[in-house]
Parts: sequence; C-alpha cells; structure tokens
Amino acid sequence: MEYVTLGATGLQVSRVGFGGIPIQRIDAAAAVSLLAAAREHGINYIDTARGYTVSEELIGQAVEGHRDKFILATKSMSRNRAAMQADIGTSLHNLRTGYIDLYQIHNPTLEQLEQVCGPDGALEALQEAKAAGKIGHIGLTAHSPDVFARGLELDWVETIMFPYNIVETHGTDLIKKAHAKGIGFICMKPLAGGAIEDAALALRFVLSNPNVSLVIPGMYRPDEVVQNTSAGSAPLTPADKEKMAEIRQALGTNFCRRCGYCAPCTAGINLPHTFTLHGYLSRYGLETWARTRYDAMPAKAGDCVECGACEERCPYHLPIREMLKKAAADFGA
Repeated sequence: MEYVTLGATGLQVSRVGFGGIPIQRIDAAAAVSLLAAAREHGINYIDTARGYTVSEELIGQAVEGHRDKFILATKSMSRNRAAMQADIGTSLHNLRTGYIDLYQIHNPTLEQLEQVCGPDGALEALQEAKAAGKIGHIGLTAHSPDVFARGLELDWVETIMFPYNIVETHGTDLIKKAHAKGIGFICMKPLAGGAIEDAALALRFVLSNPNVSLVIPGMYRPDEVVQNTSAGSAPLTPADKEKMAEIRQALGTNFCRRCGYCAPCTAGINLPHTFTLHGYLSRYGLETWARTRYDAMPAKAGDCVECGACEERCPYHLPIREMLKKAAADFGA
C-alpha cells in the first residue's frame, strides 16, 4: 500500500481507502471481518456519511479497539448550525469515538453552500467542533464542477471529494488546481457507480494521476478488499488505453452512477437497480441473468408515471424518463 499526505491536513492516508456505502448490505459480524481485512491489507482511510443508513454504526462497531489504526471521515447534508451540531454528535456516537478526523459538507448546491457559510450556517458548527477537538479537518463533497470550483476559493475547505473515473474526467483541471492549493483530493465513483466492470483498470487509471490523494471504492466483501488493494498504480499500457477507449464508447455520458439521490420513485421503481440490470442486458451480454432479476422486481421501468421528480434530484441531470423507456423497451415490460 502506498501512503500520501492528504493535502495540507498532515494526515497520512492509504491511497486506496474504504468506501462505506455498500457496507449497508451486510450485518455487524460481517462488517467486523470486512474492516479487519481492510486493516490487514493496509487501508487506513474509511469514508462514510450520516445519509448511509447504518454505515456509521457498522463501521463504529468494526473499528472499536482499533481506532488508532484508522482515519475516519464522514459527512452530513445539514446546512444550518443546529442540524450540523446534532449530526456531529450522532456521528461521534455511531462511530464510537471521541473525534472524527475529517467531517465534510455533503453535496451542496451553490445556493446551499452559501447557506452553509452564512450566519448560523453549518460551517459554524463544524468550526466549533474543530476548536473543541471533536473533528480534525473540514472538507466538501460535490457532484457539480461549479461547486468544486467554488470550494477551491473557500479558505476553510481542506479536502474535496468529486467523481473521477475513466468516463468522467471533466474534473481533471479542478483536481490539478486542488493539488496546487494544498487541498486534498478524494476520488469517489472510481468505477462510475459500478458501470465499469474492470475494477483493476479503473483504479489504476485513477491512481496514475498524481494529483489524486486517494480513491474510495465501495466494498462489502473481503475479496473486494484484496482486489482493490492489489490494483496498484503501474503506468497505463497501450492495451490499457485501448480498453479504456472501448469503455468510454460503450458507456457514453448518460449512465447511472447508482448514487441513489433520485429516490424515492413515485411509482416505486428501484431506479439504480433497473439501470444496472439494463447495463448487464445491453452492454455485458448477460441477458438471462439480467432478465431473471428484472422479472423479479415488483415495479418495472414500464411503470414510470413520468412525474420527473427523479430527474430534479439527479446530480448528473440524467434523462431518467427516457432511460426508463429504453429499459422498458429492451426488457419488454
């Protein structure tokens, strides 16, 4: 495992960190085994969030007794002082710790970011908690390049998390600027929300960029820990670049990253799962596998009522209604 300093924070982090979204799929005993595997393979950075249901709690149980071996990072979508104070307290309780190394403002719009920084905003609570030793550093996560760019102008932002992968490179220049300013860059969605099947190539692409401090692929099985920590940062070969070009051509830009911000669907459709299965059907030649699982879904793509609520919530501005029509046509339902 390679270790680097996370921007100007002074934190020495493993370049491959632990993404805490998928841990929601397993129980407490499995989480203990999973984080033990992460520790054994050199991972010391753990990412979670208040919004990831039981993720903080499972991680807290799993790292208890090994707190000094991990750098804990979480985040909150609270925008005002009182709500952020409450979330910090909940995170400390869930993670079973007296301090959190990095606490982040989670995916604000530009307008919400102004609220965060304004009077009685969430930043006040974060700075108070930092002064009290409850958190070590303050960061920002974003899906919008505009929010990323604005974050680079704010003197309290010590880290920025943003999507970066083989098919999403629109943040490359901003990542370089973050590095130049001493702001640690944390790469999320390295596999484009699971759309990129070749995890080793996807991680090698990210890690080949020296401006990326660390990458946080989601994991919920010990074999994924082994796979992700063995990816390495060897230079990309001509064959690698050819494979990357094929992936870009196959995925394009209108694909689901499985972030879940579109939920809940008015018609009860599991949108990320629908698009994942459609990808297996249309891109990976797993028709029988995809159809069997799609047929078992209680609400299918054809049940869409075209209300558009999902599109308003999607941080990637995907044409979800048109994508559902395509999935319904291809699945025949």
